[in-house]
Amino acid sequence: MAAIDTPSNARSRRTREALLAAMREILETEGFSGLTMSAIAARAGVTRRSAYLHFSSRAQAVDQLFAYVADAEGLQQSVARVWSAPDSVAALRAWAEHYADYHLRVLPVDRAVARVERRDSDAAAHRTRVRGAKLTNCRRLAEWLAEEGRLASTWSVGTAAEVLSALTNSDFAESLVLDGGWSPSALAESFAELLVRTFVSTD
Repeated sequence: MAAIDTPSNARSRRTREALLAAMREILETEGFSGLTMSAIAARAGVTRRSAYLHFSSRAQAVDQLFAYVADAEGLQQSVARVWSAPDSVAALRAWAEHYADYHLRVLPVDRAVARVERRDSDAAAHRTRVRGAKLTNCRRLAEWLAEEGRLASTWSVGTAAEVLSALTNSDFAESLVLDGGWSPSALAESFAELLVRTFVSTD
């Protein structure tokens, strides 16, 4: 995802923060269709002109919004715990913990985007970036398993990465936690077991 462009002026930083926070609130409460520059400015308590001084277009605003959400919810710190694991199998379990924690916290945003991605180019662009970043992480996990001789023989690095990425979707978490009443810790534990049994060699 794109990094957040941080203004040097303190007042400007506060305005940008207010705009990004307003965008997230609108997305989570009204859906993607509610994200207009006028609505964003009104929710943030600034003029439309001020909003355009920070974001030249809705597309740029959306791009910055998702960088803001990832930063606010600690995406980099969450993923870092995966790569600091002592071995590939422990990393796979840490990936399940990351999924159960981070994905649940950004679920309202993800759901709002998913509802319109086929008809909104800004939403589609975001989903493409997210899927690409997730697949890159999953490939890194699969490569680590393969390097340690732990990847089950039924998988290539490519197929393991693609299936792992597909499994790491919001529908799975939403179904079990929101609909099924599972706790995040139960989801993390069961998902970790599923991943290990699916991708790790027993030889």
